[in-house]
Amino acid sequence: MIPIIKPVFGAEEEQVVLQIIRSGQITRGKWTIKFKESFSNYIGATFCHPVCSGTAALYIALKSLGINSQEDVVIVPSMSFMATIDAVILAGGKPVVVDIGEDYCLDPFQLEKAVEKYNPKVVIPVHLFGQPADMEKINKICEEKNILVLEDAAQSHGAEYQGKKTGNLGDMSAFSFYASKNVAMGEGGAILTNRVSLDEKISNWIEFGNHPALNLRITEFQAGIGYWQLQKLDDNNEKRRKIAQLYNEEFKDLPGLVLPKEFEGRKHVYHIYALRHPQRDQIVEKLIENGIGARIYYEYTLHQLRGAEHLDCSFGEQVSKEIFAIPVHPALKDDEVSYIIETVKKVVNNL
Repeated sequence: MIPIIKPVFGAEEEQVVLQIIRSGQITRGKWTIKFKESFSNYIGATFCHPVCSGTAALYIALKSLGINSQEDVVIVPSMSFMATIDAVILAGGKPVVVDIGEDYCLDPFQLEKAVEKYNPKVVIPVHLFGQPADMEKINKICEEKNILVLEDAAQSHGAEYQGKKTGNLGDMSAFSFYASKNVAMGEGGAILTNRVSLDEKISNWIEFGNHPALNLRITEFQAGIGYWQLQKLDDNNEKRRKIAQLYNEEFKDLPGLVLPKEFEGRKHVYHIYALRHPQRDQIVEKLIENGIGARIYYEYTLHQLRGAEHLDCSFGEQVSKEIFAIPVHPALKDDEVSYIIETVKKVVNNL
């Protein structure tokens, strides 16, 4: 089976784990500092706080932004991994779901409607599958109403919007370093911001500050692996992009198949290569039968999943019935990419 996702580790990651074991300093050491500084410099943000998961990052970010009660409305898009809405619920806020656009990210037109109706405190644009959301429009809407913007950048390491890295486009951002991500630690996350006042609030939620908090730190092992993953990120992202471009060229004439798009001014890093087809389930079944680890991302919308209040999310609902992914990770060999292309063509043409 060609896996849908496969982290790529080399000698550097092996050596750093051994080095940390021998040092005896397995938490709060030099590798945590190195990763923290390297990642904040890479994204272009002033402050970076590594934590144990992307969900923890979103939760801490929301608490730091003052989300505490059902009066605190947080806007989320209809399509994302469940952590996006679960973090809002866990923080005590009220999630309201708006629909996605053709980029599979939060639709600014829908956001305007939600802002007028709900007066939200925070908006969470998700850079889904490695595609940056339309941040210029989103930020403009939020600035006019003094709404805080928390980027969910869990799937967009290295993606860019108008030349700036995702994670440095709002008031705060949350990343994940889960095993499947473009920077893979196994488990891990980070919160980034440029604002001094928010930096202090984040610290108080991670380091047992002046109110009850949780220990959500990472270990030296995660930080050391993450540091070396970061050094390889740009090269690995280019491999993903080349595979995606080859797929787009080869699949462009297949009947009924909707391909991912790269929008003007946005650099897509293809954490997921997402396709759509009305006969999605049959295609996925056939691909798996032929040894290709196809998978559905996502077969739910967030309002359906958690019974949340929402605007008209009919496009997201349609997408959730049609969307699926095929392998695009940098560990793919040329013959595997060729086999995937041939098999997808055969399966779709024979429907």
